[in-house]
Amino acid sequence: MSTAKKPIQIPNAPAPVGPYSQAILKDNTLYISGQIPLNPNTGLLEMDHIEQATHRVLQNIGALLQEAGFSYHDVVMVSIFMKDLGEFSAMNQVYASYFEGVAPARQTVEVARLPLDVTIEISCIAQKWPKNAAMIWVS
Repeated sequence: MSTAKKPIQIPNAPAPVGPYSQAILKDNTLYISGQIPLNPNTGLLEMDHIEQATHRVLQNIGALLQEAGFSYHDVVMVSIFMKDLGEFSAMNQVYASYFEGVAPARQTVEVARLPLDVTIEISCIAQKWPKNAAMIWVS
């Protein structure tokens, strides 16, 4: 049976700057809106370099995952939007430190502009299987 969608709104991730939720939990799937390198405690952007910005974005995502009872291990899809793909390697090193084991599916694209003129924005989808769900393996 399907459940209603539940908004996830927390103070440990940047507040939405428009008509959207930080994240939506629907059944066993969590949809996290694009996060930027905004420190929710100070209200300041943390993007002196791409490594710092990537850490801040993934920390914001981690706070939302935790609030909904998920972890980085549950992330199945990630979308990354970067202002400069020349910084891809440095971003990727930081990104890899958050995802151990099987990495989620991912796409990374360069864009002309992002909200607040940030250098990176990341959104993701996480999924948890109920403990009593049967697993089907395809080989």
